[in-house]
Order: sequence, then structure tokens, then C-alpha cells
Amino acid sequence: MSRLLAAATLGLASSLVWAVGAQAASTPASVDAKRLRSAAQEPANWMTHGGTYQEQRFSRLDQIDQDNVDELGLAWSYRLDIDRGVEATPIVVDGVMYTTSAFSIVYAFDAASGKLLWKYDPKVAKTAARDGCCGPVNRGVAVWNGKVFVGAFDGRLIALDAETGDEVWRVNTLIDDERSQTITGAPRVVKGRVIIGNGGAEMGVRGYITAYDADTGEQAWRFFTVPGDPSKPAESKAMEMARKTWFGDQYWKQGGGGTVWDSMAYDPELDLLYIGVGNASLWNHQARSQGKGDNLFVASIVAIRPDTGEYVWHYQQTPGDQWDFTATQTITLADLEIDGKTRQVLMQAPKNGFYYVIDRTNGELISAEKYVPVNWAKRIDMKTGRPVVDMEKADWTKGPRLLMPGPLGGHNWMPMSFSPDTGLVYIPAQVAPALLEPDNEATWQGRGTLQLGTQPVALPEDPKARAEVVDMYRGKLLAWDPIAQREVWSQDYPTIWNGGTLATAGGLVFQGTANGEVRAYAADDGELLWRAPANTGVMAGPVTYAVDGEQYVSFMVGWGGIFPTGFGGLAKNTQVEPRARVLTYKLGGQATLPDEPKRKLEIADDIPPLKADADTIAQGRDLFNTHCGACHGFSAYSGGVVPNLRNMDAQTHDDFLRIVAGGTLIGQGMPSFADRLSQSQIRAIHQYLIKRQHDLAKEMGAGGS
Repeated sequence: MSRLLAAATLGLASSLVWAVGAQAASTPASVDAKRLRSAAQEPANWMTHGGTYQEQRFSRLDQIDQDNVDELGLAWSYRLDIDRGVEATPIVVDGVMYTTSAFSIVYAFDAASGKLLWKYDPKVAKTAARDGCCGPVNRGVAVWNGKVFVGAFDGRLIALDAETGDEVWRVNTLIDDERSQTITGAPRVVKGRVIIGNGGAEMGVRGYITAYDADTGEQAWRFFTVPGDPSKPAESKAMEMARKTWFGDQYWKQGGGGTVWDSMAYDPELDLLYIGVGNASLWNHQARSQGKGDNLFVASIVAIRPDTGEYVWHYQQTPGDQWDFTATQTITLADLEIDGKTRQVLMQAPKNGFYYVIDRTNGELISAEKYVPVNWAKRIDMKTGRPVVDMEKADWTKGPRLLMPGPLGGHNWMPMSFSPDTGLVYIPAQVAPALLEPDNEATWQGRGTLQLGTQPVALPEDPKARAEVVDMYRGKLLAWDPIAQREVWSQDYPTIWNGGTLATAGGLVFQGTANGEVRAYAADDGELLWRAPANTGVMAGPVTYAVDGEQYVSFMVGWGGIFPTGFGGLAKNTQVEPRARVLTYKLGGQATLPDEPKRKLEIADDIPPLKADADTIAQGRDLFNTHCGACHGFSAYSGGVVPNLRNMDAQTHDDFLRIVAGGTLIGQGMPSFADRLSQSQIRAIHQYLIKRQHDLAKEMGAGGS
């Protein structure tokens, strides 16, 4: 008998019981407090973002195991409406899947067949993409008592009828319409309240998280994560404490950052909600806070009461953050035996490169070790809990510094998972350095503009130099022992930005890859057991569920986000298209994935002659990288998600000023920049792009791309 056969047999019987129990619910998405608290006892469903309140992304389903996973085949697929970044975790309740795509469109499917039951489009303006640093993405919905909740990219929180998709209520979560606040994260529902944060720190906003009554949409409480205008009363004792750690008057004018744009977890026994707080704004500590202060609560985990939003404790991973080291990565709760004692812990692998194990009862640091190469800090001081920063290597406000990791992080938003069976955490880790150069006089420049306090982000325009940079970026699936704080096994990838992970009781870890595959590994030793083409890059975390006793695994797939758009020049070796789909697999599945040809990069006919001098080209380069690069690719290297401006045709050249200043392509999602750029600046950008088209023609002529 195989090592997993007995477990699989027992698991199948259990799955049948759980599936039948789930199907007996009387109303669609009838998730309530009791079901969410005991979600682990219903593995046929995936009822909340991380599977359970603990956010472990572990399933007790084991019908699919190490012995039969190679029999997985496609059960069904569905082509989503918009080919932009897909980052959602599907929610599956009682045989119905609820998920989202770019621009916050919500879909409900029959989870066994893929039949579309309903679709809801919140009609987010396509031009709103300018208000986010990293694309109009959405990480999914929450369900509760017959309602589906989605945070729209433009800041609305919307409640839908789970059976029909009809709108029940909506609220505007934004506090400042003049700032580029967005929602990309998935809401959570705790004790009858829908909880949602906001994004936009790179655009100059103030962070906060808000709870709304799930039945009515009435605001219950709001917790600010960074202080506001010091001439006004602080909103809470927590903000009184935080004010003492900020200096000068620029921080609140620039927004401060600290957005809660992704991770949360809830412990029902301790009645604590844990939130991950993002980076500071500006990135530049000197320009933001006179180079002084810890700047609470940026780059922190904060514990609050879900009934009132009252502060309980915090742990700041990166005091005075100036590296974009968000603490918004997956927060995972577990009980671990450490030094002979069971500890209630919170775990996280944030951007800064250290893996943290924290006592979730009081915020005490238990351990922290490097899980990827790190040069900005030597270690974490276990007495103080603070990083021992290597200022010579880390302080880029004094001059250019090559940082490990850079702002893309040792681990970005892609969810990690934890298996209680193996005791291992599975991290979509990456090596992603960055060169930062200071702009110490930076100030907030208005809505829709990256606010960093650095020199404009750029990539080498010389093909050989770019290839050397590309080779520095590597991805890996990392199996990490959180007790011993060491790597157990890993799988290497040719690039970063690989998908989130899912661990199962079948002894498996599922993950999608940036270069267009979905895979399953043995959870104990990392052996690759199954792979299938996705025909696009995969970023989101997969889920598993059962309907009528049959187990399914679903991946949301589609290429996008800041790496394929802004850093398209580094994403070149992925060679994938931004095709957005739901892909669902089962044992013996016979469906086929449509074969779509790849687009070819061609040299445009009749490239206009370059008329500008070197100074104008340099001005155009900086303006382009500041205002256009995050979507069209820094240094005009497109990742293929939005139009490649090194391949403009003659008509686009003729219409360039009308497009950028006049907004003639607003209907296609290209906003007017007349409020940000003068006509002479737009002409400088145009000349820079003409220069980059000539560069491309030379590269193509030399056999490059």
C-alpha cells in the first residue's frame, strides 16, 4: 500500500461527509460567525481569504495526493473580461465560486461546471488605473449571510446579493477625494463587520482601516495607521503615540503612507484582529520626517479589537522605513511548540527579507532570520526587536545604494501557506535587488503621480547592461521551517513574481509560475509531481474545494501588476501574455485550454526622425519614467500588459499630443495628463519615445528584442 493510500481513503470518506453537509445550507453563501470559526471542519468549502481565520491556506482535503496528482486534468476554464493582472483568491461556498478580475468585476460560477451564474461590474472608470501604483487589480471578495462584499478599485465598498449579484448597498471608503486612494485588497468579515483597508502609499495618501456593518454598510469604526494634520486633535490614543515618532510638517502633507492594502488575520479566542501596515510615503525618510523617528505604524503589524478598532499592541519590523518594506504580506496564525512550550504565534515573511515569528498574544518577538539575501540590515536584535541596520549599505538618502532586497521585496503580496502536517511554510520568495538614488527635496506632486523621494526609476537602455540586471532577478519556492528558522527545500525559477501557494493534506503544495505554468510539489521534499500550461503568468494563490465528494483545484491566472508593467524590461524572460482566466482541475479532467498565438514584437514602419537634443531626451526620459513608466514600463520596456510605446505606428505619432494632453483615448483607459504635464514636456516625452523606437530597431536588426 502506498504511503498516502490509507490517508487518501479516509480523506475521501470525510470529504464526502463534509461536501454533503455544505450542500445542505438553505441560502446562498450562508456563511456566519459559527461557520467561519469552524471553517477548518468544512474543507469542502473555501469560505474566507486564507481558507480560515488563521490564514494558513491549508486544506484538509486529500483526495488528490502525491500518488495520483499526475492524473489531474482541466475540469473547466473561463475567460475573464479584461486581460490585466489577476490576483484574486476565489471564495467557494456550498458549490458556488465567487471571484474577481481586474477593475473589481465580480463573478459567480457553479464551482463544479464553471457555468457563469451572474456577473457584477462596478463600472470603475478605466482611467482610474492612473490612481494606483500597480494596476487596477483586485484580490477577491468576502461572503457573509447571503451577501458578497467587494472593494472596488475607486474606493467603494459594495455589498451584493449572493444569489443574484444585485447591489444591496455601497459606501465610499475614501477620506480625501484629492488623493489617489484605491482598494486592491480583499475584505474580511469578522463578527458581522466588513473590514477593508486602502492602498496608494506611493501616490501620497494616509493609511487607515475601516469596519462597516455587514447588513447596512454603516461605519462602525476607523483605525488610522499614521498621524494626520498635527494642528487637529489626534483621532485616538494610538495616534497620540504615533505623533511622537514623526518630525517636521512634510509627512502629513505628503500623506504619510502606512496603507493596509492586503493582509489581515483574526484570532477568535483572543478576539484580536491583526493587520499588516504598508510602507511610508514618501519613501525618503529625510524628505518625509527630517531623517528622524520610527514613524509609527508604518511597516508594522498591529493588533486591534474588531468590535471597536481599539489598539492593543504593535510590532514594527522596519522602524523609519525608507525602503518600501511593507508588512502587508501574508499574516499566518499557528500554535507551534518552541523550546518545549506551545506558543500562540503569528508568522510573516515581509518584504524586508526576515522571517518573523511573533507571540500573537502580546507582540513579543520570538525569532527572526533572513530567508533571502539581505544587505540593508545585519540581523534583528532579539533584545530590542529592532533591525541592526548597515547604514553604509542601506542609507540611500546619502547617495546611490544597491539594496538587497529592493522595494519589490524578498516576498511580495503573493500568499504563502503553512502545513500543520509538515510544519513548513511555503513562501513565493525572490531575489530582487534595486538601486535607489535620493531626491531629498521631494514633495507631494498631486494626484496620480508616484511620490517616492527618489530619482525617477529607470532601467538600463543598453541591451547588454539590461541583460546583466535581468540575470540578478531570481525566484524560488521556499519551504521554510519556522521553528528552526531554516530552509528545508526550495525550487528555483528563472524570474521573480511567481504565484501564491496552497498546501493540502494530500501532501502537496500547489503554485503557479511567472512563466506560465501551474504546478504541484511534494510538500515534504519538494519533488515536482505535476505541471500544466496556464498560457499566461500566474500570480494569485490557488484554492481547493469539493463538490459532491469530488475535489477540485482552482487557479486564477493572468499577468499584470508592477513587475510586468513597470518592470517589463526585467520580466522579458517570462514570455507570457496577459490572458485572464479561471483554470479548475480535477482527477481525470478532460477539458482543453484554448491555444492562442503569441503576439509578435515588430518594428514599426516609418519611425519619425529624432529631432531633439540630448538635454531634451534626458528630460523626456525622466518625465516618462515618473509619469508613464509604471504602466508602459520604465525606460519604455513594455511587459505586454498595456501598449508597447516602442512600437507606435505613424497615426499614434501624429496623435501623440492629442492622446496625452487631449485625452482622445480615455475610452480605452488612457487618461489625459494635461493636469500634470505641459505641452513642451509632452513633446519631450514623445522625442524620448522616438529615440527608444530607434533603439528597438537597432536591437531587432542585431537579432535582439
